[in-house]
Amino acid sequence: QVQLVESGGGLVQPGGSLRLSCAASGFTLSLYHMNWYRQAPGEQRELVATATAGGSTNYADSVKGRFTVSRDNAKKMVYLQMSSLKPEDTAVYYCNAEWAIAGRNYWGQGTQVTVSS
Repeated sequence: QVQLVESGGGLVQPGGSLRLSCAASGFTLSLYHMNWYRQAPGEQRELVATATAGGSTNYADSVKGRFTVSRDNAKKMVYLQMSSLKPEDTAVYYCNAEWAIAGRNYWGQGTQVTVSS
């Protein structure tokens, strides 16, 4: 059974930091690109960061220099370290596993991040 379980969300003040974790099970993590998306109320879901199966990383312009995505294939974990958080980072953050060639795409249930004083 495929599962992606996010954790680490919460309430943080502007300028603070959080680390989100995504625990993967039921599939071979190393074959997948691992993405973090977020969705704010009334907004479309947007891609925030990617840790590719090949080991590279990509970021949305809005989070470059503030967020860092990493993965540990052996532990089947993916992380999103978020620093210098802003109120506009407030959203539900989702972990996503993508293996486009095989047509496989899995989602976690999301974790709420709220940046507010």
